[in-house]
Amino acid sequence: MPDEDQDEGTGVPRLYGEPFDGGFALAEEHQRAADLTAARAVYEELLTVAESFQDSPDVRFLRAHLLSDLASVRLTATDLAGAEDAVGRSRGLLDSVASAPMGPRGRQLWLEVLLKTLLAGADLLRTRGRLDEAGACLDEAAARLPEFDDPEGVRAAELGLNRVHLLMERAEWGAAEEQATALLSTLPSTAVETAPRLLTALGLICAATGRFDPAEDHLARAADGYRALGDAGEQHSLLANRGYVALRRGELDLAERLFAEASAFFERHRRFGDLAVCEQARAFLAGRRGDLARAGDLTAASLARFERLGASIAAADTMLLGAQHAYERGDIAEMRRLAQAARDVYQEREVPERCAQVDLMLARTIEDNLNRTDHGAHERRSVDTALSLAVPAALALQAARYDFATAHARSQWLRLAEDAMELVFRLAMRRQDQGLLFELVEHRSAGASLALDRTAPAPPAGPAEETGSVFPTAAMKTYGSAEGPMTLGGVAAEAAVSAGLRVAPPPKVRMSAESDRVALQEYVAAAEFRYHRRIVSEEEVPFWATDDLTSRPVVQIRLVDAGDLFMTWIWAGGARGHGTGHGPADEVDRAVRALTAALPGAGEGAEGMRRAVVAGALADPRDERRLAWLLAEALWPAGLTAQIRQVSARVGRPLVRIQPSPRVAQVPWELLAVDDDNDVRLIELADVVTTAPASSRSRHAPARPTPDADPGPGTAPVVLVLDPRVPGFRADSSLGSVLGRPGSDPELLALVRRRLDAGPVAPSLTTPADGFRRTDLDRDWLSDVLRGGARRLVYVGHVSGAPVEGGQSEDGALHLCCGPGTTGLAEPVRAHRPLSAKDLLLGTLPLRADGEPGARLWPAPPRVALIGCESGGDLRFAESFGLATAMIHNGAELVTATRWVLPTSFAFHRLAGLPESVRPLTEAVVAVDTAHEHPDPVARLGRWQRERLDHWRAAGRIEHSPLLWAALTCVTR
Repeated sequence: MPDEDQDEGTGVPRLYGEPFDGGFALAEEHQRAADLTAARAVYEELLTVAESFQDSPDVRFLRAHLLSDLASVRLTATDLAGAEDAVGRSRGLLDSVASAPMGPRGRQLWLEVLLKTLLAGADLLRTRGRLDEAGACLDEAAARLPEFDDPEGVRAAELGLNRVHLLMERAEWGAAEEQATALLSTLPSTAVETAPRLLTALGLICAATGRFDPAEDHLARAADGYRALGDAGEQHSLLANRGYVALRRGELDLAERLFAEASAFFERHRRFGDLAVCEQARAFLAGRRGDLARAGDLTAASLARFERLGASIAAADTMLLGAQHAYERGDIAEMRRLAQAARDVYQEREVPERCAQVDLMLARTIEDNLNRTDHGAHERRSVDTALSLAVPAALALQAARYDFATAHARSQWLRLAEDAMELVFRLAMRRQDQGLLFELVEHRSAGASLALDRTAPAPPAGPAEETGSVFPTAAMKTYGSAEGPMTLGGVAAEAAVSAGLRVAPPPKVRMSAESDRVALQEYVAAAEFRYHRRIVSEEEVPFWATDDLTSRPVVQIRLVDAGDLFMTWIWAGGARGHGTGHGPADEVDRAVRALTAALPGAGEGAEGMRRAVVAGALADPRDERRLAWLLAEALWPAGLTAQIRQVSARVGRPLVRIQPSPRVAQVPWELLAVDDDNDVRLIELADVVTTAPASSRSRHAPARPTPDADPGPGTAPVVLVLDPRVPGFRADSSLGSVLGRPGSDPELLALVRRRLDAGPVAPSLTTPADGFRRTDLDRDWLSDVLRGGARRLVYVGHVSGAPVEGGQSEDGALHLCCGPGTTGLAEPVRAHRPLSAKDLLLGTLPLRADGEPGARLWPAPPRVALIGCESGGDLRFAESFGLATAMIHNGAELVTATRWVLPTSFAFHRLAGLPESVRPLTEAVVAVDTAHEHPDPVARLGRWQRERLDHWRAAGRIEHSPLLWAALTCVTR
């Protein structure tokens, strides 16, 4: 066997002598120049020479090496038959010399060629759709890898890349992204050819899952890598990949140009597999433009090429596209034939996500046909057939998000999968199936479960200037008045620096106390059987509020977004009944836009607050009444108001529990003008609370926080965190004081005095003024005091809300007195690290092998007040893991939080001209604290809000505006 050496003149590895060493180098040059025909000719010529030699182990190995490289060239040229022949012959020759005497270097070279052959074989099998066999081939390579001396990890990286490609072929996007990201972060500098291929894979993953800006960034970096390598072929392949991103983004003209340019290159270089991919994409584009004749021609050409190549999954994708075109031409028989043929391939190759896509396409065609034609007596059967296809497929597609490691990726995937669920709701509405609608809403409302067991440890982050984060730091996004903060939040939360927050399927929602039925159980079973994906967890929760848990009439309302807005409600506590409601999307969106325009938006700074306080609808009584009526008209069923009146007259004032959908999470339900003729608001008929998803309950938090040292009954302190001093920020800066100079507000001093007179308080205070603007209230202190047992927690200070478009509610954060060196999961802001909801949930699990979950580090007392900007913004996200929900997850029974950005008293003074003696924020703080001391905090806070409403209607003064008091809501389980 040859031993590797270097040519003294050229530095080229000397293995076999000439013409072979020079031939290998020449063939590689041709490959980089995208001249596959020339590269193939070189290898074939060398192979002819090698086959003329007398047979020996060395000659067999030389031939195996040539065949292995030839297989790679043929694969790139999508000559799958030729590649299969070369791989098979190479493997046979390698096996035949495996036991031949060879030195250590010879053994390593044999292993290297064997690994290359196995990887080429896996690539071949994957391209042909034989995914299980491809996986087995990679497993064999992995078993051989420990024998190979791979100090730079190049072959390990290539193996990892192949596993990423296999996951992508199975449409397991979350696992593929996670593996690709991890591999890229540990890639050795010597793996110069693997890096751009990984970036290309990440670009395609992001494009397939709706994240187009990251996709383009990954592809741009890949292009830089290919240019540095001088690889013209891969640079041209990126044209098609960029075309795919443009197509998914809806930039059809750009996509057409890119695919046309890529097609010309692939045709010129006889790369017919890549050409077939481009033809498939161009067929889709032609269909979108209504050119069905051209779409049909391109589809036929693509399908013929894939079938000749034996690329079964790619051929099935083209069949599915052809099925859609056949339907659009009115050829139903051909549509069914092609769709079923595609599904058979997907089923055989075990690609369940694509099976779900076929089923959804068939369901959509049934719906479309129902819209076009009268099915008469057969309509119910047609709708039933469509639902039997659509519901399991939609459930499976939505459940695919649990594979992703970050909430941002999951939220983008949900946007792609939402079309499927909207189809399901339309079909249920068409069937007028109130039971199915009820179960759909209950299932959707259950929420994802936090998966603490899937949190991988990661190194802790240091200060921002040391981490070199690729994201802008939060300090770059500050806003506020130079004279004092206008809001109780000053920065936008940034992405956490550690592992992502993982989630698991929601619990089963039990629909009846008398039976074991759970929501959508037949459809869930069908989805799990057909698509091999877990839809719900083993945990089970009841959807109703049982009479033994309430001493008053209660109506539980849940809302979900599915194009239109859907609502369910059910009564308990001495009242009986249930119902469903429906709000057309255009009416709901119009009302929500009007509300949004009236609110100070996060990130808008002083100008946004000025607009809301001076000119917004919540600053004028007449405009506010019109807004309250508009919201009620779009969101609230008149029949439910009638039921509330009846229950109130017969049983007593009811409690309305509302779990809003993300679209309507900022709606102040209390303000809804449910009887506009008499300006009757919902809060005047009932007490109102917000409820979190059932999945927010923690299995890691004790039913009641267990103190490290039980202080004894009745001696647990009230924890007061009042306007803590944030390191690195002056009192008049964006994260400065929200309550003003300590000791200057007599009402706040009286509040602290009442707490001191009533019992223990933490921190220990000598005078009431000592409770404000402290510098020692950091996360470690908070952990100690909560673990020691606390009766209540009151936080008044800055909250940074996470951007809704980012999808990561867990990035919302409290600003305590923590310095930048504090251990945590949020990016530092100047000289300060915020305490994020992610910290409260995950604790130190991502940071240490022996880490503890947040529920043990920060066990929440029964009642928590979070008075800061958008502290209750959790439910604006598809996944509710923000501050309020984190406190409930950690054991709280009730959290009073805010729906939107709060104006400070300073903002009222500066913008509305109120005298400094009038402090609306102080009044709100006192009202919340008083309510939390009351046996029924919801009723007590509601009474104060009704008093504010009366003052507002009587005098219309800005200090009584709902802009502040209607932002407050009590969040419960």
